[in-house]
Amino acid sequence: MTRKTVRIAMNGVTGRMGYRQHLVRSILALREQGGLDLGDGEGTVLWPEPVLVGRREHALREIAERHGLDPETHVSTDLDAVLADPAIDLYFDAQVTSAREDAIKRAIAAGKHVYTEKPTATGLSGALELASLAKAAGIKHGVVQDKLFLPGLLKLKRLIDGGFFGRILSVRGEFGYWVFEGDWQSAQRPSWNYRSEDGGGIVVDMFPHWEYVLHELFGRVRSVQALTATHIPQRWDEQNKPYDATADDSAYGIFELEGGAIAQINSSWTVRVNRDELVEFQVDGTEGSAVAGLRNCRVQHRAATPKPVWNPDLPVTHSFRDQWQEVPDNQGPDGFDNGFKAQWELFLKHVYADAPYHWDLHAGARGVQLAELGLKSSAEGRRIDVPEIAQ
Repeated sequence: MTRKTVRIAMNGVTGRMGYRQHLVRSILALREQGGLDLGDGEGTVLWPEPVLVGRREHALREIAERHGLDPETHVSTDLDAVLADPAIDLYFDAQVTSAREDAIKRAIAAGKHVYTEKPTATGLSGALELASLAKAAGIKHGVVQDKLFLPGLLKLKRLIDGGFFGRILSVRGEFGYWVFEGDWQSAQRPSWNYRSEDGGGIVVDMFPHWEYVLHELFGRVRSVQALTATHIPQRWDEQNKPYDATADDSAYGIFELEGGAIAQINSSWTVRVNRDELVEFQVDGTEGSAVAGLRNCRVQHRAATPKPVWNPDLPVTHSFRDQWQEVPDNQGPDGFDNGFKAQWELFLKHVYADAPYHWDLHAGARGVQLAELGLKSSAEGRRIDVPEIAQ
């Protein structure tokens, strides 16, 4: 066995997603399992060494010490110095969106491979420029598209690949939960999420997710018609000070897909949950239907579909939910791995073993495009075609 150490600059790990999912549950989890077997036939095992980058040195040092990393060698507040270090192989970005584009440009200029959260930029022109710069530099690049690796959506893809649905007619998505305003209960999301001037808004946050979910599972998005709203106009920040919410906190979208299926997805931080999971997709086809969430997936085949009769004068005597069947995990004794970690493994194998990988900065640009056109659709009150982005 040969162990290959890889130093990864991780920018933004003081944030919730960067810390929990990318540092702890992905990179540190890979170390806990003894590294990543590249499967290259030579017994090479990748050993990731994270270098934590950010502005708040005390927070970075505290994280490093908490997880047994030497702050003197694994913490820096100087991004340019880190990128100039030839020992750094890869740059990862989980910063706020407004800071991401410039940092990725600097990483590309330094010749580092790039893996990043989404959206990749604040606008389509910037996202396309990043993809073009990365291509010209000859680096490898990837964008986090984590929901494709959720157990519920993996089961849904299994159904699609097996032809369960017949011709897919429609997709209905419900996402969201109540984010507290911050006055009498602390908010679960940072205040910048609700300020458009800081890159906030649920369209910018969630439409890139819906783009890759729809694109990968059902077909390219051909048009979008969206209506956005700021239902809660005032919130309280981390210092318990009131501020005006200038970004959308809810979005209602209709997406026409290549092949003819129609998707409707509601996204909201102002909805109380009355469903099994925080996000659910119902897919209806000529031969069957499914409802998939984060972990579970239930199906109803054409041959097992009951015949409901509309009669408002009589109480319902049966449970509609009980008429559906659970899709089994079928993943072996260990079940499904963390979705973020699974994609990290694929990207690292892409970089160091040349394994195939197509969730790149071009794919990330499609998500930025859909968010941009969704906001335009809402502002102009019309349906907008989504041009295909050339590679």
